[in-house]
Amino acid sequence: MNDPTEHSQDGRGPFGALREHWPEYLCEAAELGLFMISAGLFTILLHHPGSPVLNFIPSEFVRRMLTGIAMGSTAIMLVFSPLGKRSGAHFNPAVTLTFWRLGKVKNWDAMFYIIAQFIGAIAGVFAVTLFVREPLSHPTVNYAATLPGMQGVIVAFIAEFVIAFVLMSVVLRVSNTPHIARYTGLFAGALVATYITLESPLSGMSMNPARTFGSAFVGHIWVGLWIYFTAPVLAMQFAAAVYLRGKGTVYCAKYHHYNRHRCIFNCRFPELLERERATKPVTGSVDACGMKPQKSILPGSTPTATTTASAQ
Repeated sequence: MNDPTEHSQDGRGPFGALREHWPEYLCEAAELGLFMISAGLFTILLHHPGSPVLNFIPSEFVRRMLTGIAMGSTAIMLVFSPLGKRSGAHFNPAVTLTFWRLGKVKNWDAMFYIIAQFIGAIAGVFAVTLFVREPLSHPTVNYAATLPGMQGVIVAFIAEFVIAFVLMSVVLRVSNTPHIARYTGLFAGALVATYITLESPLSGMSMNPARTFGSAFVGHIWVGLWIYFTAPVLAMQFAAAVYLRGKGTVYCAKYHHYNRHRCIFNCRFPELLERERATKPVTGSVDACGMKPQKSILPGSTPTATTTASAQ
């Protein structure tokens, strides 16, 4: 069983957390910063009227689908990058708060993760303005802002709630299921691509308070901001409650844990590995993913020289 009170067991204080876990906080900022750079550049490429792409692809739906594929691929690459493997690849305050609620993230880590995510989002949009400010500010690009669609704020709120609920439900189910947990990032990225293609006309497709705030802050675009600060957070919390009600187990807060990076969370990932090994026998000395079985690094531990040399 999960203990939602685990996150309170954090006696290090803010300075202790910052001193020990600053690399993970920096990774979170960098991940969302890179995501926002990608969002800005691909939105300019696929939607700015001066882009040559519009001559070849006049269809708004097709260009939206290509935007979805680009951003879904960006999310996947970030999850499986060294940055994502180290921090857990949340780059979303709503995700961090959900795992905090589930007892996987300690108090100070949650706070610093969220601060880093907001800083990263703002820095990412600012970085794009340094090179292509005029195209980024064009009304068709609009700083890659997420805004309510023509159907209004209520529809946008409902749409954000639904997509965030589905995303977190899928993440919790996949990341805690033996043999498919390693593919959590692929599932999440596929949903991002699908949502941008089909749902973005309703709400702009955010699911992420920091992502929306980054564009809003730089572009001074505050329309419907409350939607993106409430709907994703409430939806993901609801998804977590539903998952727990079904007696689901949450092993860790990382999207991808099959690597040699340390884990700073209240981690039970070794239990998931044991379940995998118990349900799928290995042949010889090679495990199911083609690697020699090795002990997982426990939270807070330091890899040995041998382990580091074999890092992914």
